[in-house]
Amino acid sequence: MNLALPGTELVEQGLADLHARRETVASLLVSIASKRLAATGCDVAEPFTDPEHRLYALLGRDDQDAAHGRYNALLRQLSSYARAAECVAP
Repeated sequence: MNLALPGTELVEQGLADLHARRETVASLLVSIASKRLAATGCDVAEPFTDPEHRLYALLGRDDQDAAHGRYNALLRQLSSYARAAECVAP
């Protein structure tokens, strides 16, 4: 989806990473919302299993103290994108 929605860059990176099977913050976020994103027309590859736990663990490796706050902020950003995409989806 090529719209200027909040979080577009993160979702586009996540879709690309997921198609390449790279486990990144972005690909795990897309995995979390894979069904919701697919319903808006996003070409979502096979999502990673257990993406919530994998994302939290990945964030914790960078900074254990900030993992919880960053996890929640990323989920809010993803949710903002999905809500906006649902409003413009055909």
